[in-house]
Amino acid sequence: MSRLMNRNPGKVSRLGLVLLPFALLLLLYLYSSQARLAENPNDKLLPSFTQMADAVDRMAFTPDRRSGEYLWWVDSAASLKRLGTGLGIAAAVSLGLGLLMLIPLVRAPLSPLVTVISMIPPLAILPILFIVMGLGELSKVMLIVIGITPVLIRDMQQRVSEIPTELLIKAQTLGASTWQVLIRVVLPQLLPRLLQGLCLALGPAWLFLIAAEAIASTDGLGYRIFLVRRYLAMDVILPYVAWITLLAFIMDRSLKGLRRVMFPWFEPTGGH
Repeated sequence: MSRLMNRNPGKVSRLGLVLLPFALLLLLYLYSSQARLAENPNDKLLPSFTQMADAVDRMAFTPDRRSGEYLWWVDSAASLKRLGTGLGIAAAVSLGLGLLMLIPLVRAPLSPLVTVISMIPPLAILPILFIVMGLGELSKVMLIVIGITPVLIRDMQQRVSEIPTELLIKAQTLGASTWQVLIRVVLPQLLPRLLQGLCLALGPAWLFLIAAEAIASTDGLGYRIFLVRRYLAMDVILPYVAWITLLAFIMDRSLKGLRRVMFPWFEPTGGH
């Protein structure tokens, strides 16, 4: 007897199941928006798609009256620059320290320290970063770095521990030094795991970025969202949130595509 847990949808059915929840959410929003606007045409909580399209046109394709800039693209560029810098620094640091976790004399003091640091809520130290580093770009980037680097290092350490001991012994038997083992044996194992870890860290990284921009910034997607909230400008906020989601999705797919191209042999844990 065929059990429900063993039934797999076909390609068409799978596509339908993927689109179904999005379609239901869209219909629910349309119904709710029309109901509220019919009751009060000046309602700002659930703007119509026409109102949101007008807001996108105003923010993305109409120069700002004061600065002459296209605010949508200025905000996007500022946020992506901060996010890319933070992810790049976090990736470099976690990869370097992850490699060193193979060495017991380094792992013994470093592993407990990283574990403790990873337990600190990054948003709790945001005021400290602003006090120590000021309100400029450095504090925003460092919040992303501090927020995701410890988790990435722990993931790198886990991957190092999964490398078969026999493989390390064989490399040493063939005359490989410690650094040769790190570069030729361990590094190829860590790189695909790093790309997987960055995919999982995108959500927290965006969270830290939006929080930092909301508190102290003059541009950026998070800054713009919290700036217009005082006017209840949901016609701007909702497109900005959708844009952030799209950017995160593109980054996630790009990292996964890069991993598949560079490391086709890698099988991520849990299907990520």
